[in-house]
Amino acid sequence: MLSKSWTDLMRLPLRHFLNPRMADSDGLVAVTHAITTDLLLEAYQNGIFPWSDRPAGWYSPDPRSIFELDTLTFSRRLRRVVRQGKYRVTFDRAFQAVMESCGYHHEQSWLSPSMVNAYTEFHRMGYAHSVEIWGEKYLVGGLYGVQVGKFFAGESMFFHETDASKVGFFHLVEKLRSLGVVLFDSQVINPHTASLGAIEIPRADYLARLEIAIGDGAPSIPW
Repeated sequence: MLSKSWTDLMRLPLRHFLNPRMADSDGLVAVTHAITTDLLLEAYQNGIFPWSDRPAGWYSPDPRSIFELDTLTFSRRLRRVVRQGKYRVTFDRAFQAVMESCGYHHEQSWLSPSMVNAYTEFHRMGYAHSVEIWGEKYLVGGLYGVQVGKFFAGESMFFHETDASKVGFFHLVEKLRSLGVVLFDSQVINPHTASLGAIEIPRADYLARLEIAIGDGAPSIPW
């Protein structure tokens, strides 16, 4: 049960939205009527992300899940699959299709059409990016997320063939390392991200690292 009602939260002034330390025990910081690109940028710069739409719930959970890029390793099996070259990998070639596929892949998805539209516009602005995994003709896997400065937040992934999402994750990590990303956010840990190497840290530590990683908040170049 949320400790604040959504109606009450929607009446809060904007400055409360921008403060992740205002989160309740569930991590809920604020609620807005919709998601916009301005709100997305402000949110990610302050350690907050949306987890629903119309109304939009904005969250900053404690603890926070991350991947440590410096120590993240991959199994020999996955490295072998990557070397085999079964899949073609691209970046930022089919952002909207990846996001929509993530929505279809997950039951009771929070990825509404208006949320897809907001993130697709965020992608056009240079803040949201995708990794596409192709079979012979079609997308068989992919993932997307948000990059601001040297910070990246992984949002969601999907797969239609065995290992497709793991191959995508492998190439994402390689891309983030090449871009000098220092904070890879995975938001809330789950069995799948834990199997990939996600860990949890206190929100206070996460926010301190985020401030350094964000830098000037400029959008990244197209991947």
